[in-house]
Amino acid sequence: MIVFAGLVPHPPLLIPEVGKNNLNSLKQTIESYQRLEQDLYASKPEVLLLLGKFGETSEQAFVINQKPKVKVEFKNFGDLLTKLEFDTDLALGYKIREATETTLPVILSAQENLDYHVGVALYALAQHLPHIKIVNIVSSHLDAQMHVKFGEEIKEIINQSGKRIAVIASCDLSPKLSHESPAGFAPEGQEFDQLILKKFASKDFKALLELNPEIAKKAEAENAWKTILLLFGLIKNLNYTPEQLSYEAPFGIGYLVENFRL
Repeated sequence: MIVFAGLVPHPPLLIPEVGKNNLNSLKQTIESYQRLEQDLYASKPEVLLLLGKFGETSEQAFVINQKPKVKVEFKNFGDLLTKLEFDTDLALGYKIREATETTLPVILSAQENLDYHVGVALYALAQHLPHIKIVNIVSSHLDAQMHVKFGEEIKEIINQSGKRIAVIASCDLSPKLSHESPAGFAPEGQEFDQLILKKFASKDFKALLELNPEIAKKAEAENAWKTILLLFGLIKNLNYTPEQLSYEAPFGIGYLVENFRL
């Protein structure tokens, strides 16, 4: 059963050895992560299901990472100290693949070193869950409806598993919110982020599914949109209350922390 669901951003600057003097600029996000971590711990999960566009990707298929042990480090950002290691729930990963391979394109990978998109979330949320296993699922360039369908299929497997599973979607929102943004500015950036915030609050799943793909594309938020749809496929029929813990954009990139209280 799904016992927890949340959405988090993944700025490497959240890692103390990386962020250093920039940590104060992310104060709201850090505090929200801490609140979310407490709720995650209280839910007593056995498995952490990580959703996002990261790691080994495939344009026309979803990817499930089936490396038995995976590692997280941030040496590409100058941090040689922070290192984490987790076991993968191989049985759950294979069950998801077996249940969906006749209706959806799903492939397996074996990536040992997870990149920062998932590493930041694991650093902030899983350090007090030393025995947690993970399943790492990567979104694709397939259409919106297929992401929802895959989420629905995964939920059925979770319900059959008898395990307590927490779902975390890891994605930044638009990186084009201001003229100081690393990706430059596009008015669709603000439009996309505000629509996500509004529709999360009203639980308007249909509006998220019917979002004009051009808005997400021009906002450079296609990956976030697809990850959100995958998440909603998993939780849309559950009894949940959306709680926005924080939203900020100190570097012109939208960082949202959302708890979908079950």
